[in-house]
Amino acid sequence: MYGHVEKLAEEIKKGAASVEGVEAKLWQVPETLSEDILGKMSAPPKSDVPIITPNDLAEADGFIFGFPTRFGMMSAQFKAFLDATGGLWRTQQLAGKPAGIFYSTGSQGGGQETTALTAITQLVHHGMIFVPIGYTFGAGMFEMEQVKGGSPYGAGTYAGDGSRMPSELELAQAFHQGKYIAGIAKKLKASA
Repeated sequence: MYGHVEKLAEEIKKGAASVEGVEAKLWQVPETLSEDILGKMSAPPKSDVPIITPNDLAEADGFIFGFPTRFGMMSAQFKAFLDATGGLWRTQQLAGKPAGIFYSTGSQGGGQETTALTAITQLVHHGMIFVPIGYTFGAGMFEMEQVKGGSPYGAGTYAGDGSRMPSELELAQAFHQGKYIAGIAKKLKASA
């Protein structure tokens, strides 16, 4: 809604595209809030990133899903999108595909890890392979001198009141996640 997830997504896309032979695409899910409500929330206009449909997922070799956190879980907009993937679930068209997640929360206690944990259930029911980044980001995972979102589950940022944008370290972690998961998706596709 405010650009935090999109900023991380752009870096993830750059990381994924840095893997030879990988094409990365950026999508956004449909908005479920009315223009009136968005106006009351002081939400800026939506970006021109294309809107995804559930059937677009079937074409991909892997995914890195990003969403803001609402009360320790993914936003309702993203949940509504996933709820519309029943046809893909019924035919298990996403089974065996690698998937990672990343997120934005308002604060350090805002649910970065609970958001990841509750999102994994969506992947499991589709038979996707959850790919966390673990501690592959190296020393950046142990940074204690500055505020840094993210965890072994995936990249993340803290939005605060909305005015804080992702830091360089958070963006570097997002780039790493894109590159890391794209490499795994490429290996899985080659072995199929």
